[in-house]
Amino acid sequence: MARKFLILLFTGIIIIWAFIGCEKKYASITEEEEEEEEADTIVDYDGDSSDTIFIVLNSTSITVSSSSVTVDGAKATITKAGTYSVKGTLSNGQIVVNTTDEDDVRIVLNGANITCSSSAPINIQDSEQTIIVLADNTTSYLTDGTSYTYDDITEQEPNAVIYSKSDLAIIGKGSLVVDGNFNDGISGKDGVIIKGGSITVSAVDDGIRGKDYLIVRDGNFKITAGGKGLKSDNADDTSLGYITIETGYFNITSSGDAVAAETNVTVNYAEMTLKAGGGSGTSSTTQGYSGSVSAKGIKASVSIVIEDGIIGINSADDALHTASAVTINGGIINISTMDDAVHGEGSITINKGTVNITKCYEGFEGPSINLAGGSVNLVSTDDGINGTKGSAVEQDDGSLVTISDGTIVLNSSSGDALDSNGGITMSGGTVIVHGPSSSPELAIDVNGAFKINGGFLIASGPNSGNMIEATATSSAQYAVKITGSGSTAFSSSSLFHIQDGSNKDIVTFKPVRNAYYIVFSSSDLNTTSTYSIYTGGTYSATSTTGLYSGGTYSGGTLKKSFTVSGKVTNVSL
Repeated sequence: MARKFLILLFTGIIIIWAFIGCEKKYASITEEEEEEEEADTIVDYDGDSSDTIFIVLNSTSITVSSSSVTVDGAKATITKAGTYSVKGTLSNGQIVVNTTDEDDVRIVLNGANITCSSSAPINIQDSEQTIIVLADNTTSYLTDGTSYTYDDITEQEPNAVIYSKSDLAIIGKGSLVVDGNFNDGISGKDGVIIKGGSITVSAVDDGIRGKDYLIVRDGNFKITAGGKGLKSDNADDTSLGYITIETGYFNITSSGDAVAAETNVTVNYAEMTLKAGGGSGTSSTTQGYSGSVSAKGIKASVSIVIEDGIIGINSADDALHTASAVTINGGIINISTMDDAVHGEGSITINKGTVNITKCYEGFEGPSINLAGGSVNLVSTDDGINGTKGSAVEQDDGSLVTISDGTIVLNSSSGDALDSNGGITMSGGTVIVHGPSSSPELAIDVNGAFKINGGFLIASGPNSGNMIEATATSSAQYAVKITGSGSTAFSSSSLFHIQDGSNKDIVTFKPVRNAYYIVFSSSDLNTTSTYSIYTGGTYSATSTTGLYSGGTYSGGTLKKSFTVSGKVTNVSL
């Protein structure tokens, strides 16, 4: 009996513990979801229901018939929860929210035009949550001055056109224009959720800031910022300081980072045009970004995750940058930058999607680079892919580049195109490497071992003497390294072609630059066939990557025939 009692007691404790744990977990992840749900339940978008309190702005005065609002000249202070419709013009006035009620304050901007020369036109000092509703088919304008009289001198608050010390939500289908001449455009000291509307922000400093979090569910945004475009910067709590974009359209021009989060940036879907720090410029990128201000496209201290979307980044500094992990699971990302295209100090992972990099100093840089799918087309002046733990070393530093699927095209004009201070492991995919124009740089540069166990690889590079590298002899798949008799042995204006003894096309390739050597590996290489190398000739289909397929090769000049003699066969023409 005692044994049964102990079993029942122990089972009960486990159930109670699990229930409490679930309650805590649920509470921890649903705070912002509850706020969004509250915002979504607002039916009174136009502010014309029977319980709506109307605040009428009359240039220099305010009319309101409710004790829930106190009026002092051109300043209206909302002291109770409820729905307030704001309409009209204030030439120098302010809407203040200051209530300890546990219900929300809903401010319906119904074509309001508010200018406040010395403070925030909308100043939310205290509320459970304030929801700003942009009424359908209306445009509201909010403008501040170039200097503020602070409510709190120590904290220097308020400091934005729309300023909130509590949770803030902006919803609706109308338009809002925010002109921030002092500091930020829209700023919340807690969380900010935006769902819908057409929002235009011009700000001396940051465009839209949610200190604890910034969540965008939908909307059309045009932001011009002297600081950062979108920002979340809570550095005291590792569960906060994040930006999540569910969907939306963004056009952001910023002097600093276009999108910056203290912890994580997650983009589920967005159409974004981002220009940071004046963009990548028109001159050749030979040294990377040298400015003192961070001017990155998207920056996060912990992680950047892009699920889908169409994202264009034109940045002076890195396009995508994190102190930990960058993950791309889909979408189309177009990058032009003066510095690194994708920089992940922990890892970079490409699972799906398309990444087009038309200009950068270095392409992908980090200690763990995982290419598992999708399409990458990368043009760089220095290293294209650079597996590194941060320092230029000549020994294996433990970094790793892993290629298992996808199509990767690398084009480096003056750096190592495929570089790892550690190792490279390739098991699938297609890798096309257009190496630099001159030594001592290489098409492939690995301090550890480049093990190719599957996939398709072709790489061209300059005459760098005994520094020229191919794949490792410990690889499972065969490779061939072909060297010419001069630096232009393989011309950028001529085709390179290999076929087997049955006249089956194995590879047809044209390098972007004149090359001295070519490294080739594919599952078509074996020890039982004889292969013939041709140059020149024509191909019946065109190519944008340098690798030709889907057509017929003809008319070339036979240079040499060879058989595969080991995991790496050396052929001299």
